[in-house]
Formats: sequence, C-alpha cells, structure tokens
Amino acid sequence: MVQKYQSPVRVYKHPFELVMAAYERRFPTCHLIPMFVASDVVDEETSEDGSTHKIERRCALDVDAPRLLKRIAGVDYVYFIQKNTLNRKERTLHIESHNETFSNRVIINETCCYSVHPENEDWTCFEQNASLDIKSFFGFESTVEKVAMKQYASSIKKGKEIIEYYLKELEDEGVTHVPRWAPPSLSLPAPRPTSLSTSPPDLPKLAVTQAVSVPLPTDAKDRINGLDADYIKRYLGDLTPLQESCLIRLRKWLQETHKGKIPKDEHILRFLRARDFNMDKAREILCQSLTWRKQHQVDYLLETWSSPQVLQDYYTGGWHHHDRDGRPLYILRLGQMDTKGLVRALGEESLLRHVLSINEEGLRRCEENTKVFGRPISCWTCLVDLEGLNMRHLWRPGVKALLRIIEVVEANYPETLGRLLILRAPRVFPVLWTLVSPFIDENTRKKFLIYAGNDYQGTGGLVDYIDKEIIPDFLGGECMCEVPEGGLVPKSMYRTAEELENEDVRLWTETIYQCASIFKGAPHELLIEIIDASSVITWDFDVCKGDVVFNIYHSKRAPQLPRKDPLGAHGITSPGGNNVQLIDKSWTLGQDYSMVESPLTCKEGESVQGSHITRWPGFYILQWKFHNMPSCSATNLPRVDDVLATLQVSSHKCKVMYYTEVLGSEDFRGSMTSLESSHSGFSQLSAATTSSTQSQSSSMISR
Repeated sequence: MVQKYQSPVRVYKHPFELVMAAYERRFPTCHLIPMFVASDVVDEETSEDGSTHKIERRCALDVDAPRLLKRIAGVDYVYFIQKNTLNRKERTLHIESHNETFSNRVIINETCCYSVHPENEDWTCFEQNASLDIKSFFGFESTVEKVAMKQYASSIKKGKEIIEYYLKELEDEGVTHVPRWAPPSLSLPAPRPTSLSTSPPDLPKLAVTQAVSVPLPTDAKDRINGLDADYIKRYLGDLTPLQESCLIRLRKWLQETHKGKIPKDEHILRFLRARDFNMDKAREILCQSLTWRKQHQVDYLLETWSSPQVLQDYYTGGWHHHDRDGRPLYILRLGQMDTKGLVRALGEESLLRHVLSINEEGLRRCEENTKVFGRPISCWTCLVDLEGLNMRHLWRPGVKALLRIIEVVEANYPETLGRLLILRAPRVFPVLWTLVSPFIDENTRKKFLIYAGNDYQGTGGLVDYIDKEIIPDFLGGECMCEVPEGGLVPKSMYRTAEELENEDVRLWTETIYQCASIFKGAPHELLIEIIDASSVITWDFDVCKGDVVFNIYHSKRAPQLPRKDPLGAHGITSPGGNNVQLIDKSWTLGQDYSMVESPLTCKEGESVQGSHITRWPGFYILQWKFHNMPSCSATNLPRVDDVLATLQVSSHKCKVMYYTEVLGSEDFRGSMTSLESSHSGFSQLSAATTSSTQSQSSSMISR
C-alpha cells in the first residue's frame, strides 16, 4: 500500500531571498540533521540572464534502522537524488527527490516548494508532499515502512527549525536583507548586507519592523494544497506531522469530491481522531455523517428547532459555565428526570432532536471558547447527577430511546465529549450501566469518571475539574444553577401510542430526500409524468455508496406499475432504501423509449444537482444504474483498476439519496438560475456556506 504525506503550509516571516540564503547553508552537510552525512553536486545549470538556477545533488543518508536490517540490506548509507529549480524571477524553489538505493524494491518520491506568501510578499511559504511504496524488501516490508515513516516524520518536524536556525545565524552575522533578482540590464550594484541597526535605503526602520510583525491573516490559512501550520497549532492543537498530513489530505479529498464545500477543520479532525487517524475509516464515517446531516437538515437545527414547553419545564439539563480546561460544561440531573413521562408526552423523536440541538450548541460553544481562551477547545465536559435514580428509570421504552440517542450521537458527534463526571451513583446504577455501556465507544468510556455517594466532594473530586466558584448549589457549591429541577410530568400531558407514532413519523420524515438502493442488474427508476411541454424537471442527489450512472429517458406510453426488485435473488436486504424498476425488459431503446440526456457517471461521495427542460409531454424516467467499470478493449482480461473498483462496492450494491421537483413552464420562465447544475457539496457545518443549495457552475448533465 502506498503511504502518502502532505504537509501544512509553513510560514517564515522573512523574504524569499533571505530564506534561500538560509536554505543554501544546509549543504553539503548539515550538523542539525545527523542522518544527512554528505552530498555531491551531480549537475548544475544557470540560465543566461541568471534568473533560473538548476542543481542536482546526490545525497547520502545514514538511516536510523535496526542493525539486522542494515546487514540484510547490505548497505550503510541510502542515496537520494535531489533536483532543485530556483526561479529568482518568480521567487520560487521547486525541489524533487527520489531514492536511488533499492529503487527496484522501494519507491520514495518527495516534492517541496518555497514560494512567496500570497498575503505578504515579505513572507515565505513552504509546502511538501511525499509518497512511499514498498514493493518488496526481503520479507521486512512492514518494518521498513515503520522505519521510513518514523524517520520522515522526524525530519519533517525539524525542517522549519533548521531554516530558522540558519536565519538566526545570518542575522548574527549582520545579514538581514538579500536583494531581489533583476534583469541584467536593470540590475543595480548589490547593497552591502545590512545589520539590525540599519534599514534598507528605500525603507524607514519602522517599516522593516512592521513588515516582520504583521499578524497572519485568518483567511490566509486556506491554501490550494494545505492549511497554515500556525493556524493548525492555534485552532486545532498540537498534531504530529503525520496527523497534520491526514487532516490536509482528507480536507483536500473533500474539496475535490464536494467541489469546495466542506465541513470545518475541527469537525474533520474529530472523525480522524475517532478512527485513530486511519484515513479510509475516518472518510467513511464522515461521509455517512454528512449525508445524515443533509438528509435531516441538522445544519439548520439551532435555527429551526424550538423546544416544546414540556421539555423546558421537565428536561433537567442545561449549560453551566466551563470547566478548568475551558471546555463548556453541561449539567444533566438524570436522577430528577421523569424519562417515562417525557417519552410518553413527546415520543423518541422530539427527545432525539432536543439532544441533537444540545450537541449543536456544544459545537458552537467550543468555537466561542477557542476564541476566548486563545487555545483549541474541541470538546465539552458533561456532569451527570444521578441522585434519585431508581428502577422507574429502567422503564424499557425509556432505555430504548436512550440507546437510540447514544447510537446517533456516537455516529455523528465523535470526540466531542472531553470528560463525563457521574456523581452520586446509586446501587441501581450498575444495572443501567450494563445496559448502555456496550453501545458506547471504548475511547468514550475511558473518559468516564464515576463517584458514589459523597466521594466527589474531596480531593480528586469535582474541584480537580471545576472551579469551586461554579460548583452548583445542589452539589454543595455556592453557584446558582438554572437547570430545571424536573419532577413528574403530569399524566394529562401523555399522548396515545397512535399519536406518538404518527408524530414520530412526521418529525423524522420531514426530510425532502428519499433513499434508494441500486444493484448490479437492478437499477432504481423514478417516474415523472409531464402534461405541459417546456416544464422543468430538477433533481438533487447524493451518491452515498458505490458509483452510479444517471440517465433520463422519455416514453409516450405509461410504464407498468412499479415493481420491487426481488432482493432475495441477490441474497441482500435493503433497509431504508427502495429499488423500483419501471422500464420493461421487452422495451427497445429508440422505439418504446428514448434517451433525452447523455449518461452521467457519478462517483461515490459526489452530490449532483441539475435540471432538464422537457420538450414533449409524456412520461419521463430518471434512472440510477450500477456503474460497471469498462474492461480493456485490447484484451478480454480485466484491468487491475477495474478489479479494484469492483471490490470496493461490496455485494454490487450502491445507494443514493435523492429529491426531485417539477416546475411549471409559467413559473420557471425568466428564472435561469435553477437551470444551472453542478457537483455541489454536502450542506455546510459553517454558517458562511449555508447557501450551498444554490447551483454554482454550468450544467454537468447537458454539457
């Protein structure tokens, strides 16, 4: 498997030319990099005007590998070829390097770039990416991979420090300015190196000072290939080089597949942490969560959800200041809550939405506290008081509702709970814990601290995590807490089982999207009858799993009634998704029905929007079909890429989530914006991009 690395943008608050002077001091050897033992110039070339300088070096590295591995490999040093292209006119340095040793067994490629900061021409940016592909290595492939990645991560971490060391060395020597390149006909005599006490002739001393101390613009963090390293440290925390790489690569993948519409970096990072920075696993659960957010309009929950009065009166939870680490603090007096009464009065769905609104509010408070405390705060602390918990809390429908809430929260809000303090746990608590703990992620369970009786009042208790001044009054503190005291919900507020069932369905099916499963040989088809020509069919769908081909057909005759695909033939069940087929197998394309748009292949994770202006009345069929990878035309044998792509779709099953609407020609006339279609992104977690429902580019369907 190919290992990849991509760095954040590292910023040197020094001009490009000065950074290049510092960079050159790394050669032929660098005492700050013990493994870099030697380098020889193999080839060198300079353009006639001196603007471009190319140099190729052969570098020897003493890799820190186990002695046994070195003996088996039979080498002491590993040699790399490094090609540098310095463009003084464009103020860029491009670096390409690859391994010469064991190149038939191990392939290492690295590219780096120094360039001028887009927001400040007196600053310099540095980016790098690399790949490692181990074909074979005497049976020690896994060991070599670990050694290589450890070595590479270590050198990356030192990279910026080394340049800054040589910049300081130049400064100590009195060199604080290197003139920019100019064409030979316009070049002026090079000024003498200036010291700290002397400003360049064309700038006052104050201007030089200000050029170095200008704060990094917050919007400068967004780059083509990565994030700014200072931004990561300030808003996301201390990450290892490989963790930074995972974040940037996943963010870049989302930009490419969701056309620039992506969730916030903090949100992406939570999913990576939840899967120990395994890119594939994190990407899978993140995409599922983004689909869920869009399907249920969770991005707009805080604006659209209004808690019923019974929740305001009897739900014993609320936000209360913050803990010692600056995390928002949520208090839940579960022992005082009438869970049976709330479920009977509201149903599961209202309770679930209320809990989701709490989580959304928690995310918002984390962002606010990050700004207030000047350090990354990505999770909150929850304090659960169990005084009063008894067997009535183990009412089966109530426990069922709790388990479902835990399941939804675990899947969509990973790594948002920093600590859970459980206080005054009674003897019945182990019974409840036995029921719910299997549904809680192991990493989350490690954050639970459980206190029985009054154990929380001494050293090692609440005061270790919460300032004494904000301990709630009902826990023996002096701070008034506005969390409702709860009590029994009046039975007059109970609703019948039928009312709750209907209400639950209404609440959770408010989404305008429908789900459908697509199987190999069994497409999903949607019938739309058009009475007036020049009507407009619009669609918006997400490819949740697998790759599909989207088609639009027209027929003058009505298809037969929809028939369900006999999934038993595939040995697969399809929960939450239908499979409807309308086009009869006896129909002939071009006679019984015709294609009105070119087929569109849609990849997994893409979101597609589009429109079609109908030319004739009749029946239009929207079809989503399983995408079969084409085999190589020169041979009957399938390509490796085809086989791998087929394996990625388990059981030959795809899934889409779609919404369609027909606009009358009289309503649509003059409104061309809806005709636009694009591969748009999932709905935003950021308020700045909530207008993602609008199309943004020319039609992908009718191109």
